[in-house]
Amino acid sequence: MFTTFTNEPLRIVAVSAGLSQPSSTRLLADRLAAAARERLGAEQDRTVEVQVVELRDLAVDIANHLVTGFPPRALKEAIEAVTEADGLIAVTPVFTASYSGLFKSFFDLIDNTALTGKPVVIAATGGTARHSLVLEHALRPLFAYLRAVTVPTSVYAASEDWGSSGDEYTEGLPSRIRRAGSELASAVMGRTVSGAARTPGVDDGEEAVVPFEQQLADLRLD
Repeated sequence: MFTTFTNEPLRIVAVSAGLSQPSSTRLLADRLAAAARERLGAEQDRTVEVQVVELRDLAVDIANHLVTGFPPRALKEAIEAVTEADGLIAVTPVFTASYSGLFKSFFDLIDNTALTGKPVVIAATGGTARHSLVLEHALRPLFAYLRAVTVPTSVYAASEDWGSSGDEYTEGLPSRIRRAGSELASAVMGRTVSGAARTPGVDDGEEAVVPFEQQLADLRLD
């Protein structure tokens, strides 16, 4: 039996549905992508490419495609980037206790089998921590319908989370970002989070590391 080796880069695509500039949604997408790229770069030899799809720049194209059924070139390239990525990061601002209309409209354009088995980190931003359940009651079901594999750690960033390092009872935003990025990297590499023996990082703490498959079965809100 022959093993095929490839030098093609691993591709991480982050979809940001932020509307403002600068955008906390884009910032969260960038940090999650950086965390995944850092872990992938440390644990395998292939180069890692990161692309961010800004939906605000595609809003008119998305609306036109919903009406005409024909995607303009920029939108077509964005859809191809998402469907061909090795790992996906999806970040939306919270509107009326759910994902934004722009975010949903974009993923409505993707065939419901195109993301089958693709590892995905789901994340959201909002003004208050009270909306964090959007990750579980809106985003996770959406990507389950699209047959993607959402990693166990989802990341919600409220306004007060930025600049917070956490305390003895809670994890800060940077720690959750690193954990989600590591889980995405592990899923992309097709192995468990625990893998072989590993040295805990500064933000890993002393928590037990469980296999990726078990984490998928024991989903929890972060």
